Amino acid sequence: MDTYLTPSGSCMPCPRITVGVLFLRRKRAGFDPEWGAVIEERALAHLAQSPFSVVVPDVRIVDDASLRASLTACEAAGCDVLIAIQPTMSDGRMAAVLGQLASAPVVFWATPEKQEGSMISACSLVGAHTFGATLAQVGHPFEFAYGMPGEPEAGQDLRDAVRVAYTAGRLRKGRAALVGYHAPGFIDMHADPNTLNQCLGVQLHHASLREFTDAIQAVPEGAAKQDVSATLELGLPLDGVSESELELASRYYLMMRQMMDEESLDALAVRDWPELSDIVGQWPYLAMARLGAEGVAIGCEGDVDGALSCMIGTALGCGACYLSDWLEHDRDKITLWHGGNAPFQLCEPVGDEGGPSVARHFNNKRPAVVNARLKTGIPITLFRLWHCDGEYRMTAFEGETVPPPRHLLGTYGTGYFPAVAPLNDWFRNALQLGFPHHPIVVEGNWTGRLERLARIMDITWC
Repeated sequence: MDTYLTPSGSCMPCPRITVGVLFLRRKRAGFDPEWGAVIEERALAHLAQSPFSVVVPDVRIVDDASLRASLTACEAAGCDVLIAIQPTMSDGRMAAVLGQLASAPVVFWATPEKQEGSMISACSLVGAHTFGATLAQVGHPFEFAYGMPGEPEAGQDLRDAVRVAYTAGRLRKGRAALVGYHAPGFIDMHADPNTLNQCLGVQLHHASLREFTDAIQAVPEGAAKQDVSATLELGLPLDGVSESELELASRYYLMMRQMMDEESLDALAVRDWPELSDIVGQWPYLAMARLGAEGVAIGCEGDVDGALSCMIGTALGCGACYLSDWLEHDRDKITLWHGGNAPFQLCEPVGDEGGPSVARHFNNKRPAVVNARLKTGIPITLFRLWHCDGEYRMTAFEGETVPPPRHLLGTYGTGYFPAVAPLNDWFRNALQLGFPHHPIVVEGNWTGRLERLARIMDITWC
């Protein structure tokens, strides 16, 4: 894991991506080989300064055999994404091989022509165009970036493309788990294993509430007590909650961490409401807030698509994800609220007014929830992935947080979204498309990456 610095300065764990770089060269002479060599050198220097781990196969790729050898090397190195660069236009027949054999998504990075002389120097964009159109025909996921290595705009385009391709690859091989079932009556959040697998490639693992609660009790006492110390080091004020009650919250946290690791999960959804707090004696929201702050994709109330939305947000590099209720709205503002599970990066600082504290649930008074207010004055994106009518859909829009008109128990804040006003019209249309009642909130402006992911995954953008 790397760390991602949010626009407001908070740190957030972010997956480290390994990219395999394929320089697709020419077997026979053509174009300007000296210019091609310059592009290769600049591209390598650019990638050396990127946030990615870079693998460059020690093979000169000029034909079918050399491309196959390079793909084998990249797979052995565990590359998450392949970046294909044609410093000068290569043999178009290699496109079909790439589409057939590449196990990872591909980013085609095209570079400009040499801006002097009358000779066509590279045809790099034409080559990327040809290869991309071929992969589109065979259905292999790919992204596209364009620009001169070393230039800031090109660097951002490449980072976006790699993140989108990486997230698509994660989904295609993803594994989610549902503990229990969706909350009573929340049919909009029902997870269908076949639709998940056919549309996204995600496999769904199921565990019963009994298995879940037994595993909580099986956490060793020593490990739980040690984790209580780690919880206290966060400095969260205890509001009507005793230190001894934190041990059960730590059992939740450690068990869900263990479940994610042992089951190789990318996302976890738990039916916590309404019965889990009565069975166990506590809500899992403090544990969920901690996990979310660490980049773990977790959803409450059995919301599998919501948990997968959080996984998408983290994989795309959007930072901490808050799965919220859409509580109410006026013309251009939404009250965002839930029972107490927002990641700490999205909340006011610990110790400040509105900062997170460990408290009891507003309704049944059981611990351990997080009472906090979302940071005000930060850019945010509201988005969601969901299924309806046998397909997956996604939407997103951007705004900022503003001071809420009143204090609420739980985690809450107010999002200001003038670009989609009047919100009631947007909401009415989205509801007709099955938009669930849990949107995801992240810090920053990320609609571009989300829309690109929807395209590469053949998800309907709404």
